[in-house]
Amino acid sequence: MHTSRRQLVLGMLVGGAWAGDLMPEALATTCPTNGTPEQFTPKKPKDPNPLEQELEKYPNCPYCGMNRREHHASRHLIHFEDDLVDGVCSLHCAAISLAINLDRGPKAIYVADFGEKQEPRPLVGTGSAVYLLGSTIQTAMTTRGKPGFADRNVAAAMQTEKGGTVVDFEAALVAAYGDMAKDTLAIRKRRLERRKKMNQGGE
Repeated sequence: MHTSRRQLVLGMLVGGAWAGDLMPEALATTCPTNGTPEQFTPKKPKDPNPLEQELEKYPNCPYCGMNRREHHASRHLIHFEDDLVDGVCSLHCAAISLAINLDRGPKAIYVADFGEKQEPRPLVGTGSAVYLLGSTIQTAMTTRGKPGFADRNVAAAMQTEKGGTVVDFEAALVAAYGDMAKDTLAIRKRRLERRKKMNQGGE
């Protein structure tokens, strides 16, 4: 069976299984305007102002189901050029969105500013933000923390306390893809253990 480059990407993201085995040809139809499979196209209406009440409009991550308000300190928001929006819980899930939507260019990408103390933490553009990679700070969906900061000086101060390396968005995204397989296996293991506990409790 012929396997497209997109199916290979999707297969890697779901933990090594072939995307072609997971996506019947009937479901792999593409959108009229790009190559993104319809089931992965953002489902919310087009939104030219996604930052307005973004947690109300995008409460849950479409890729893992996690509550974005609960995980506000690691959340991201991707505003695509066609005004479709992906509100996700983490850089991990932002990486998935960007890989799936290869033909949909981002107009802007936002990350929560971990350096702010208010809750929920405000979003800032990743073009000027930095990330603290590999510190002791834990963020959603990964074993290697990747919190974002609007102010490099604040990130550097946190680095002194928590360790890690201060990097830009591109380097953090590369790290997210590099961690994808390990993180996916860990997430699958945790969710399997959670289901087992739930089933045992229901007996």
